[in-house]
Amino acid sequence: MKELLLSRKSKFILYLIATFMFIIDHFAQMGVNALIMGAIEKRDLAYYKMVVLITAVYIIYAPLNFLISRLLRIRYMRDTILDVRKQAFKKIINMPFKQYSQKSKDVYISNLINDVNNFENKFFISFLNFLINVGMFIISLVILIVLDLKLSIAMLMFSVLLYFLASLFTKKTTSLEQEISTSGEAFTTEMSNTFNGLEILKLNNIEDKFLHKSVAAINRLEKRKYMANVFNHLQRDVIYVLSFAVSVAVVIYLGFQLQNGMALSEATLLFLLSTSVSNYLINAFPMWNQVKASTAIYKKIAKPEESTVKAGRGTKDFKFEDKIEVSHVNFSFGNKQILKDASFTIEKGKKYLIKGVSGAGKSTLINLLAMVYDDYEGNIKVDQVDYRDISEKSFHEKVAFIYQDVFLFEDTIKNNIALYQDIPEERINYAIKVAGLEEFIKERKEGINERLAENGKNLSGGQRQRISIARAIAKNAEILFIDEGTSSLNEELGREIEKTFLQLNSTVIAISHRYYEGVTENYDYVIEIKNGKVHCFPAKDYFEEVITW
Repeated sequence: MKELLLSRKSKFILYLIATFMFIIDHFAQMGVNALIMGAIEKRDLAYYKMVVLITAVYIIYAPLNFLISRLLRIRYMRDTILDVRKQAFKKIINMPFKQYSQKSKDVYISNLINDVNNFENKFFISFLNFLINVGMFIISLVILIVLDLKLSIAMLMFSVLLYFLASLFTKKTTSLEQEISTSGEAFTTEMSNTFNGLEILKLNNIEDKFLHKSVAAINRLEKRKYMANVFNHLQRDVIYVLSFAVSVAVVIYLGFQLQNGMALSEATLLFLLSTSVSNYLINAFPMWNQVKASTAIYKKIAKPEESTVKAGRGTKDFKFEDKIEVSHVNFSFGNKQILKDASFTIEKGKKYLIKGVSGAGKSTLINLLAMVYDDYEGNIKVDQVDYRDISEKSFHEKVAFIYQDVFLFEDTIKNNIALYQDIPEERINYAIKVAGLEEFIKERKEGINERLAENGKNLSGGQRQRISIARAIAKNAEILFIDEGTSSLNEELGREIEKTFLQLNSTVIAISHRYYEGVTENYDYVIEIKNGKVHCFPAKDYFEEVITW
């Protein structure tokens, strides 16, 4: 948090000056009140006129002071919150994919929206008020020491008591804010699930059941907020009761002092200072607890987490000149072993087709080769370099993926193919041609620059898949991972796309349930997974045996 606040030192100094301006205004107001009481006591018309003039000057000064102070604060607050949003986004973007996939994407959306907004709404308000109240407390105490040493010592002792009392509330305040954050994540996930599946809910007439679930999620979130608010008010009320008791004691003390000849203006000033000391602490300590709670939320959303994920954490560049060797790899999900002592080799430029019954572990094997998983036994090496020593960024620069489920950005067709990279026009045109998109783009009013709807909702499944294929081809990746890449295409186009895959210079590792006679046999090897065991066969031998059988 210290680094965040001091990242703009000059603006932070202006922020502190703005805070101090509030303090000046408060003591100016206190002085004016004391002067008015003194004028009433003296009953001197000339003195009274002078006090009226001072009061008029203050009335003009106060709003100007507020406006200047706010202008000094607001830009610093805006820039700092922007930094928090950037840090939170950077934390998510830079996560290894496996670490990212351990939570729902809706949790990250909640962090970026709900938690950042919560931090914005609470941290600076609390921090500002804490600084103001602490500043006022210190100045008031110093003035009290000058005017009445005994009273100042008594107020200092009372302040120490309030400090220890407030510290008892800190842990619970932080805990409640974290519960609000967790409930916010659950609520966002619940809403996302409901809206994503709304079509299914309506078709099956089960909207009411999900309405009850949604209302329950809202209630849980609001209950946490209510508990936090009640607890914060409880802090204030407990401190306020003690402060009120001290204020009564101060009035009794000043009553005796007035009888001993103290001026009414001085007694008024001492009373205002003493009661203000209490009020400052009433505000300061709960605010400090809120600052600490907000700091905990900031660390949660913006500070990188320690992770056991090793995949992608390496520092070596991915270089694939010869082969990838999988040696004695075992992999399990929970208690279920998926792969048993898998050993095989992927040669550069060769084409591999992964076969096996549903649930055999085909996608798992591709994910291992694609550096998604790292919690396996055995070794996976590329040209003698362990996968765990390779940086994820370097790896992803040289591989491409085609999945059955395609995600498309709400942007132009070109940007969805190029993925915002500077790819030569001729390579994009080649990718469009081999992916079978030429006619589709000719039909578009703005051609390749036509914008797609959210996640390509205005496209058919086949058109979405073709854009995904063009995206992979345009990248000119060294390795192409394909998981049912032609599943949503018709027989004719699927056959043509499969031919394209096999004609690429890239190493191709594919999963497909389809068999295109005269095409599928042209893979170099078939990797078959059966009962957890992995076997690698020359494709022609494998398909000859299957066809003969």
